[in-house]
Amino acid sequence: MAGVMLWVTLLHLLFLSGTVSPERVCSYQDVLDHLNLTRGNDVFTSTRPVLDHTHPTMVHLDVYLYAILAVIEKSQTFVPFIWIQLTWNNEWIWWDPSQFCGISRVSVPKEMLWIPDLLIYEMIEKDDGPHSPYLYVSHDGIVLIEDEMKVVSTCKMDVHKFPFDTQRCNITFSSAIHIVTDIQLIPFSNSSRVTQASREVMQTQGEWEFLDMTVSRGKLILDREWDQISYTITMARRPLLHVINFLLPILFFLCLDLASFLISDQRGEKLGFKVTVLLAISVLLLILNDILPSMSNRTPLIATYCIVIFAFMLLSLLETILVTHLMERDSVHQETGIDRAPAYDCDNKPDHTPCHTCDSEEERRRGCCACICDVSGRKAPCEPLPVAEEVICSEQGESRLLLLILGDLRAVERTLALFASGRREGKPGYWTRVARRLNAAFFTIYLISVMLFISLMCKEWLN
Repeated sequence: MAGVMLWVTLLHLLFLSGTVSPERVCSYQDVLDHLNLTRGNDVFTSTRPVLDHTHPTMVHLDVYLYAILAVIEKSQTFVPFIWIQLTWNNEWIWWDPSQFCGISRVSVPKEMLWIPDLLIYEMIEKDDGPHSPYLYVSHDGIVLIEDEMKVVSTCKMDVHKFPFDTQRCNITFSSAIHIVTDIQLIPFSNSSRVTQASREVMQTQGEWEFLDMTVSRGKLILDREWDQISYTITMARRPLLHVINFLLPILFFLCLDLASFLISDQRGEKLGFKVTVLLAISVLLLILNDILPSMSNRTPLIATYCIVIFAFMLLSLLETILVTHLMERDSVHQETGIDRAPAYDCDNKPDHTPCHTCDSEEERRRGCCACICDVSGRKAPCEPLPVAEEVICSEQGESRLLLLILGDLRAVERTLALFASGRREGKPGYWTRVARRLNAAFFTIYLISVMLFISLMCKEWLN
């Protein structure tokens, strides 16, 4: 009876102790202490975390594109901002979550565990941006790293169809020293999933439009063999800015050059106008030189576009110079062919009295001409003047000078009158007719050539 009472008392105490005792409290440090995972433990950092060295470490990689920061054609540089996720199995780590209040994973500093030595082949500058200092460790030994990275990489670009071009740049991941028997890289997502996820998280694209991202797995074989994963980013340029700022201004200058054929060739404004337009094209060519790379497998179409239009306008300028020269030559011939009135000598003119014998005023009135005497008393040639405008020879030098000027003005007046009458009759000279025919033929050929060239360039760009 006493033994039964003792057992009942013990059971009651156990029941009371189980009901009033608090629940067990667990912490992440308990898990680390259980694993003996500390900063000074080289077991987790010194070697690849496998129990058998013949087992390769399977590293699953996932990459998403956050932003296209820059695409520099001159230096062939591509700068994306990407999000990277790495997972692998650490065979030294395992614990039972039920023993630690259901804790299934913990975050620890990256320095406490071994990390795959992955690098990007195309990367040319070290990323100095801030990175996450922690990683996740699961109870089954799966290690997860999630990080963001700005990648300054080199990219071989084809600018043949600039600014309607599409570029493809690669980001290739591989181990630095671990060969394929040590580390095998496996893409976590396929191409369609990576493309869709990148479009959802895309922040900025600038002048580029993200099209897709393809994932491919390959091997690099030199003296040894490395496993690698390549992500190919395809993007298309938005050409509106370059069309407005570059292509259209050049086309407008070409239209101005065509319109300059309406300017008269007998004036110098046409030649100066064409030279000004040609200099404007030269300035745009200097701007183009700062955009395109110095080396390219094929000549960019925009360079061909600018050079051919420049050549068209240069030929137009040379044709204008030739036409102007022919017309000037014809003008010189017309001016030299005008018969000017001959000068008359008072001594040789019949029924005329020399200047020194015209003593009386009545004789001078009946004379056929008004003589001009110089200071020394010698006779000077004279022209027949109307009787109403006769001039009396005076001994004063001022009168003689005025008579000389009057005679020259009369000669110029007759010359201009004859030249103007020839122009009013509509009889251009031989060289003027040749110049007009040449100008008409050149304009026709010029217009047809420009239209064919612009059509061909549009077909090549938009093909």
